[in-house]
Amino acid sequence: MFRETKAFSGFAVPDIAAAKAFYGDTLGIDVTEDDGMLTLHLAGGRDTFVYPKPDFVPATYTILNFPVDDIDAAVEELTSRGVRFERYEGTPFETDPKGIQRQGDNAIAWFTDPAGNILSVLTM
Repeated sequence: MFRETKAFSGFAVPDIAAAKAFYGDTLGIDVTEDDGMLTLHLAGGRDTFVYPKPDFVPATYTILNFPVDDIDAAVEELTSRGVRFERYEGTPFETDPKGIQRQGDNAIAWFTDPAGNILSVLTM
C-alpha cells in the first residue's frame, strides 16, 4: 500500500522561531516556513516537517542523524557555532572530551536543538 508513497518524518518543538534560527543559521540547513510550521530541506530530498506543540516534551532519543566524513572537523565547526555536545561518562556511550564516542571506524557525537531534541553527527 505505501511502497510508492513519499513518506516524510516530523518532530515537534515549542518555539518555531528558535528552531528556524538553529536549523537554518547554526546548522546551515535550507529551511522554509509556511503557516507557522517549518520544512527542513535535507540532502537527498528528505524533507522533514517541524511543527509547534504547546505541551511539548523533548524526545529522549536521537531524532536526526547527520552523517559526516570527518567527525572531528564537524564537532569543531559546530562548537564554533555555539553547539554544545553531550558528554557521557561511565556508561556504554562513554565519550571523549570533545563529546565523541568512538568504536573502531565508527564515531558519533550527540547534541540538542534549542527545544532539547537530540541530534547527532556520525561516521559509519
